[in-house]
Amino acid sequence: MRILHTADWHLGQRFISGHERTDEHRHFLTWLVATVHEQAVEVLVIAGDVFDSGSPANQALELYYDFLLQMQGTACRDIVVVGGNHDSPATLNAPARLLRHLRVHVVGCVPDCFEDQVLVLNDAAGQPGLVVCAVPFLRDRDVRLSVPGETAEEREARLRQGIADHYARIAEVEHVWQLKAQGLPVLATGHLYAAGAAPSDSERTIHVGNLGQVTAEHFPEVFDYVALGHLHRPQRVGGREHIRYSGSPIALSFSEIDHGKEVLLLDFAAGKLATLTALPVPGTRRLLRFHGGLEEVVALLVGYDNTGYLLPAWVDVEVRSERTQLEVADALLAVIQALDRKQVEVLARRHLRLVQLRPLGEPGEGDEPLTPSLHDFTERQVFAQRLESEPEAGRAELLAAFDELLEGMPHA
Repeated sequence: MRILHTADWHLGQRFISGHERTDEHRHFLTWLVATVHEQAVEVLVIAGDVFDSGSPANQALELYYDFLLQMQGTACRDIVVVGGNHDSPATLNAPARLLRHLRVHVVGCVPDCFEDQVLVLNDAAGQPGLVVCAVPFLRDRDVRLSVPGETAEEREARLRQGIADHYARIAEVEHVWQLKAQGLPVLATGHLYAAGAAPSDSERTIHVGNLGQVTAEHFPEVFDYVALGHLHRPQRVGGREHIRYSGSPIALSFSEIDHGKEVLLLDFAAGKLATLTALPVPGTRRLLRFHGGLEEVVALLVGYDNTGYLLPAWVDVEVRSERTQLEVADALLAVIQALDRKQVEVLARRHLRLVQLRPLGEPGEGDEPLTPSLHDFTERQVFAQRLESEPEAGRAELLAAFDELLEGMPHA
């Protein structure tokens, strides 16, 4: 059985200043269909965050359904889709009964019948060949009951135990261990934040399973592979080769520019994971950071070569200079207006003014107060600063409540 693991597409994402990612996603999905065909993939697993918003735009929905239709022309027999924290369970589940006839299995949230998370997929001979424990993003109500008056530490402990119990319970479903005993491999999915994993700026803090609570030990040994989503950087969990984040297929923030994008190709033989291969996803657009002095940044902008990329690069500019805000803004604007926007486009720019230190009490000429821009902070950082004026005892609870609100919000 050959399986491909991917996650965190975030179809419909709008980048800084509302810039759409539709072209990048379309190129990725076209490449993915071709890769599934060339690699003779039999099962495709999408581990959450298909969409960037619970109310995806029509363009995003069109990309998704067009992809599923194109997949019917490949040898891939089954597609498994689980919901992530950005996905609306209602949106994913609405066409689930219809998609089942195309062998697309959708689990947008924990179903009323717990055992419906367990899928038995046939091999090429029409016999059971793979067990999939399709666990979606676990929301608070899925893993614990609230207890009035509990502390933040007690709440986190209950969440951790609830997640562990969910995976333990699904591993104990009768036909899971029975088929495992017959030599079938068992694959589980998850959309969460695991301990020791490295996030980037674009992943929103997940309230359930945040703070790195979930460890490799929380996944029962019956699982031969755990296909994870939520973190956009490809990585192992706890050094375990069989517990993996595939990462996102395109960079979703400027913090992701230094690591490659990939999907994971799995081969199972004799009921075990035999080989795991990372397939690099070809990029169509570069995200770049040009940070430094004014002359250095200008040279980087003017000298940038976009050869090899279909779409213009998007650049985050930060100038560190002793010049005034107005001087830097005028110089940058003149350069930006002269750029070829088919090659490079500046989406964000900041000026950090360098101030020469003087002996205490010595006045400076023309000093301007430095006021950080709101864009220099994340929503969570802004709220955390606001909490500094609140009693310390209640800050953790308020921050946890704020994280819950962020879960359902699309990327800015």
